[in-house]
Amino acid sequence: MLNAIDHLVVNVTDLERSIDFYTRVLGLEARYHDATRADLYLDDFALRLCTVQATADNTQPAMPGNQALGFRSALPLAEVKTHLEVLGVPLDRESDATDRLHVRDPDGNPIEISRPRRR
Repeated sequence: MLNAIDHLVVNVTDLERSIDFYTRVLGLEARYHDATRADLYLDDFALRLCTVQATADNTQPAMPGNQALGFRSALPLAEVKTHLEVLGVPLDRESDATDRLHVRDPDGNPIEISRPRRR
């Protein structure tokens, strides 16, 4: 019945700051942008950034900072770590694990970047 996730919505407080983070730091591609929403793509998957005001309706939107995201890296994590250091993006926590890195987006949402081991 289903064969893929189309998009995931992340509520943000500052749309421009979040677009910059997800495109410049994580390499997503911005394909749509208006005053309250941006669709950023990773292949065919869309990460939809929405300002909190844009989601204010009769339902209670998720607040910025409490949505966890996980991404897989095509690059070795040592290269990703160097990229983050060059951009001044701190690791959220140090870990002995060599298969994942943790950072936070500008609203404090935790992001895990992993590199699955090849079989």
